[in-house]
Amino acid sequence: MTDYSLARVTTGEFARAVSSGAPLVILLPVGSVEPHGPHLGLLTDTIISQASAQVAARVLEAQGTTVFIAPAVPYGVTDFAAGFKGAISIPASILTAYLEAVAKGFLDNGAAHVCLVNNHLEPGHYQAILAAAQRFAAGQCSVACPLSRRWARTLSEEFKRGECHAGRYETALMLAAEPGSVRREIQASLPEVPISLSDSIKAGVRRFTEMGMDSAYAGAPALATEEEGRELLERLATMIVAEVTEGMAQRTAVTKPQP
Repeated sequence: MTDYSLARVTTGEFARAVSSGAPLVILLPVGSVEPHGPHLGLLTDTIISQASAQVAARVLEAQGTTVFIAPAVPYGVTDFAAGFKGAISIPASILTAYLEAVAKGFLDNGAAHVCLVNNHLEPGHYQAILAAAQRFAAGQCSVACPLSRRWARTLSEEFKRGECHAGRYETALMLAAEPGSVRREIQASLPEVPISLSDSIKAGVRRFTEMGMDSAYAGAPALATEEEGRELLERLATMIVAEVTEGMAQRTAVTKPQP
């Protein structure tokens, strides 16, 4: 399997990618450091972003695009998890400024497009990422996130109900992305917690503990399978590819010389 990580790319290889004639796209995974029940690790959202970016990179390369996956940004706005150990939150303004600076750095180095791939679903975090992308000219920076209504409808029924924090949806994704990190004996024993985060947020609730998520998860993690996780990774990759493709088309339309 091709490794698209920038970790092993030299400066010469980056320069050749920029000058090759094919557009260079940077996928920048974004996540969080926060609790995901007793069965998943603190970096769950970040790992899902990285794994979906890897699947998307293969598709984009097959379409003739040069792709690198940048080092992930694992810290985000995680205020909802306050009170749980391991919840590390940063201010939205800092996240926006940091993502803007990183994306600008890649664009200044010759990348044609930067896609911010996010799977941490806290609204304030998502808005901070959107704010970073909006600071660039049309087609330079996009956001691929399942919180967008366009993509939410393509995901699982549990996700659509809003029971999507460390439940069946995210547990399945982790079984596909990093199976060794899932505490399977604990996963199999967990009862369903039918709490909709989206409904709670609409009602003005802003903490997991206030929603009744005493173990920092909602949904039915015991029902998750690796097979479902692989299918969900493909769906997330489809989202990324579409956002990149549309962003690149917009960039071409903006930069195309007028007759």
